[in-house]
Amino acid sequence: MSGRITVYSTERGRVCPRCGWPVSDCRCAETLAAGREPVPEEVAGTLRVESRASGKQVTVVTGLPDNREYLGALCRELKKACGTGGSVEAGAVALQGDQRERLRDLLPKKGIRVKG
Repeated sequence: MSGRITVYSTERGRVCPRCGWPVSDCRCAETLAAGREPVPEEVAGTLRVESRASGKQVTVVTGLPDNREYLGALCRELKKACGTGGSVEAGAVALQGDQRERLRDLLPKKGIRVKG
């Protein structure tokens, strides 16, 4: 039978079906971990305004690479420049209020092409 996948080995215990390494030393987790996507040379983001359940508006920049360090630094810079609060989401930055006009000026200075 070809295509067999080892799920458990008496020598190594549970085995990852993707990489074949023991689950305790799985190599897939390193490459597939959320927040580690490489940042491309050209970053493009889409601006949109959402209304939260509380009725407050939030400006969201989506389409960004899912890289924790990059998004965290970008979020801090944008919050400081806009004088507002915000948070990092998977591949997005959310800022309180309608910040579209400010972000259309700020994002190109940061090397991010604006799409919306």
